[in-house]
Amino acid sequence: MSVVSCLKSKLVKTHNLFIKSITEVIHLCGKVDENLIESIEDVLIQADIGIAVTNKIVNELQEEIRLKKITDTNDIYKSLENIINKILHNEYKNIKLINFSPEIKPFVILFVGVNGVGKTTTIAKLAYKFKEKNKKVLLVAADTFRAAAIEQLEIWAKRINVNIIVQEYGSDPSSVVFNALNSALANKYDIVMIDTAGRLHTKVNLMKELEKIVRTIKKIIPDAPHETYLIIDATTGQNGVQQAKYFVGSIPISGIILSKLDGTAKGGVVIGIKDSLNIPVKAIGIGEQIEDIREFNADDFVKAIFE
Repeated sequence: MSVVSCLKSKLVKTHNLFIKSITEVIHLCGKVDENLIESIEDVLIQADIGIAVTNKIVNELQEEIRLKKITDTNDIYKSLENIINKILHNEYKNIKLINFSPEIKPFVILFVGVNGVGKTTTIAKLAYKFKEKNKKVLLVAADTFRAAAIEQLEIWAKRINVNIIVQEYGSDPSSVVFNALNSALANKYDIVMIDTAGRLHTKVNLMKELEKIVRTIKKIIPDAPHETYLIIDATTGQNGVQQAKYFVGSIPISGIILSKLDGTAKGGVVIGIKDSLNIPVKAIGIGEQIEDIREFNADDFVKAIFE
């Protein structure tokens, strides 16, 4: 199965929303007019693309209709695909998950996000991906406020056969990070992946804790964290984006990983997320298996939705 075919099978809900909804409005309207444009606008909003990007897409579509004198409704579908493809390419050109550099060791990745977004599972998937590239990986259980989070990360570490640093439930997260980074330096790890808490209901304390963790990291490795990934649950769409703004306001975020993209019809959030947060989508989670994570590729994503 090709990459696009595999991705299409995982994004079937989003694919069906675009295909069925847009096909339906084209057939119902029967001609290229304002009614068709408004109906397409509604479909885009339902796909959680976001108001700003929806307006941009609709304006470009209207301009194409005017310049190319489009009267055949069948041409609208292809125009829409081209416009979305162009927007994604403008926003996500040459985005890489990690550019491994031999002189950076260990490469420190900090993971943040609210509870329940699939943060721990995402860390495990990426750890497995890096291990497959023969990288020596260390996991760090710095979400010490939930015993279940520590246990879950320990289970994953054992399953994929990577080492993990843990301390008892209720420990100071910065202390865990401090010990882990010293161990990583002493034992020549390639990558350190740090899990953190995500208690949104106490967001002030949470953000202060994250800021403290970042300061601790920099005391030991001044140019770290080298990446800070924000995990967003794609099934929550724009609500997840709003939650994410709390994190963006407190610590520098270098990339977003969208989890559970296979479980939603609102995959259009990928298109709107750069406009909302001005942060690139680095990877997408498309299933529950350990291999079900993909580096984000604009071409493959658009083809999976439209073809």
